Amino acid sequence: MKKILIIIRREYLSRVQKKSFIVMTILGPILMAALFVVPVYLANMSDQEKRIAVIDETGLFQNKFPGTSNIKFENLYMSYSAASEQFDELGYDAILYIPETVVNNPNAAKLSSEKDMGLGVTSMIEGIIKRELEAHRLALTGIDKDVLKDVSVNVHVSTFSLKEGKEERSYSEIRLALGFISGFLIYLFIFLYGAQVMRGVIEEKTNRIVEVIVSSIKPFQLMLGKIAGVAMVGLTQFILWIGFTFVIVFGLQQSNPDMFKYKEPPKVFVDSKGLSPTEVMQQQEAMQLNQSQLNQLLDGVNHIQFGTMLITFVFFFLFGYLLYAAMFAGIGSAVDNDADTQQFMLPVTVPLLLGLISLNFVLNNPDGPVAFWLSIIPFTSPIVMMARIPFNPPAWQIGLSMLMLVLGFIFTTWLAGRIYRTGILMYGKKPSLRELFKWLKY
Repeated sequence: MKKILIIIRREYLSRVQKKSFIVMTILGPILMAALFVVPVYLANMSDQEKRIAVIDETGLFQNKFPGTSNIKFENLYMSYSAASEQFDELGYDAILYIPETVVNNPNAAKLSSEKDMGLGVTSMIEGIIKRELEAHRLALTGIDKDVLKDVSVNVHVSTFSLKEGKEERSYSEIRLALGFISGFLIYLFIFLYGAQVMRGVIEEKTNRIVEVIVSSIKPFQLMLGKIAGVAMVGLTQFILWIGFTFVIVFGLQQSNPDMFKYKEPPKVFVDSKGLSPTEVMQQQEAMQLNQSQLNQLLDGVNHIQFGTMLITFVFFFLFGYLLYAAMFAGIGSAVDNDADTQQFMLPVTVPLLLGLISLNFVLNNPDGPVAFWLSIIPFTSPIVMMARIPFNPPAWQIGLSMLMLVLGFIFTTWLAGRIYRTGILMYGKKPSLRELFKWLKY
């Protein structure tokens, strides 16, 4: 045991002292914090106010552009050519020109500006022109546009989960995003740190350092020491990432408390009959707050069980890494250089890629048979089960997945150990898969 601890210490210190480890430890939290902060900033960010002049030769669009909090439309009564010449003096950000021909040619309208106004502004203007032209054509045929307005509806279905008779908002979109990010990070970490084990074994083998090491320690102990040492590096980096990310997010919350604070919508009235104008306004504000994307995003974040997510993430990362690191170590011991690893990497990486590719099917049906079996099979369970955790799968399925993953780790370690003890001292020959099976029988 003492010799294994020496190997672990050597592997750990040799990696945490590298500049690449320090750089990634600093950049990691910034990127992780950005996953939480950037969507909130984008949802809450207000663009600079823009003033758009409207030159309407048809008379159909007078006061038909309501604008938004940061986009103001103003009617301009002058020719388009004169407005273009005096554009800088007028002080507008853009000129919307609607000629008379737009009635017969909807594509005749144009938006002129010095700087690009963005796709959102263009889409909003196109929608208003389309709506008003349709209303004009309906009026010509004698059909009241209010008739079509009454039959046109926008539908948004809110998702809830029922547990023991209690109703709770489920926020499926947030769970889907969280599941995909968790599964992808598991895949990334397993492949990243597993490859480090393989490259470390190949480097020691080609430098003939391993011949000196195995003179005082058994090959299996050396393999376990290398795997455990790199695992501790990964856990250290992950813990530092979590800590630094929390500090960054907490600091941003303190500096912008209103931006990252969920606001509980007040109860709204059933209708506006018999209400004062003030009460009607309060009802409208409450409905807007309840429908606010930013407020829904913050409410969904508040419902995430970060403790459960963190514990399960550490478990599936650790044992998923141990399972694959043993196989990577076996591959590294069987070859003399990175080029020779390609023929053996395919059987190892295919299950990892299968887990990553299947995330689309799993997230669309997290309780289906495909999601269940892929979350139980040890080679895909770290990615798939981690993606299912935000959807609260049954506890017995999580426990079974953990048990199978531990058993899979024990089996692959035993298997890789038999290859490692033979291949670590083999030089000058590129082994075939048939020879690897022979080594397993020695």
